[in-house]
Amino acid sequence: MEEKILPDPLVPRPGTVLTRSIEDYPGGIILVIDKPYRWTSADVIRKLKWAAIHHFGKKNLKVGHAGTLDPLATGVLICCIGPATKRAEDLHRNDKEYVAGITFGATTPSYDLEKDIDARYPYEHIDEALVREKCAAFLGEQDQVAPLFSAKSVDGVRVYEIARKAFKAGLPIPDDVLTASRIRIDECELMEYADRIEPAASAEEDEVSRASSRINVADDDQSLPHATIRLKCTKGTYVRAFARDLGEACGSGAFMNSLRRTKSGAFRIEDSLTVDEAMELLSRA
Repeated sequence: MEEKILPDPLVPRPGTVLTRSIEDYPGGIILVIDKPYRWTSADVIRKLKWAAIHHFGKKNLKVGHAGTLDPLATGVLICCIGPATKRAEDLHRNDKEYVAGITFGATTPSYDLEKDIDARYPYEHIDEALVREKCAAFLGEQDQVAPLFSAKSVDGVRVYEIARKAFKAGLPIPDDVLTASRIRIDECELMEYADRIEPAASAEEDEVSRASSRINVADDDQSLPHATIRLKCTKGTYVRAFARDLGEACGSGAFMNSLRRTKSGAFRIEDSLTVDEAMELLSRA
């Protein structure tokens, strides 16, 4: 049987006026959202789905995303409405680009700031030249073990469920929970390096008030070396795991202190909508 080719979805920009009938969009609608800090991907979809159902007057309207972002990450989250949800898996397969902040000299159980620092390592030998050298060694195909605190499934169970239950109970996490996956890193650019950084400014009040209270944010250690690295990589690459592996390659420990997805396939952060802009699109007549 010949596969039916779907019409191209609409990708609205700010100011676009959407009709009240989803049937006017046979290819569906793709909203490229700049996911807020401390929001889960599900938080974004829940809010957009409520607005889309009310806008189009269709209770069984499908709304989903193409590629989860961790709660402490921001940036491009591709949200699909109606027939566009059929494209979600294909969109998820596209290469991604990230800008990651990495702290050297310590580790956390989650490899990011969702958990507090649990171990410290020597870091006096780390400098910009060493980090740049080790970044170059990560280019190409490689095996990567995903973080235990991740959305990856093992025997139908999310790994983060296994890890968090064990962590809360003070029990060891089985070493064989995860196996390595094949990934590829095409670009790994050291954008900035500092032996220490000044304390970061606090987040805007409206963002903090809207953030999920379920998401913990531990304190970063500003006195430790920090690097900002841009990665272009394949689907399934965990930047938190890259931070862990880069720290080990530098003869120390490391964790990710920030993450921003700047590109997913053809969709760029410059073309994204805020949640408020998306809600405004779905509230216009």
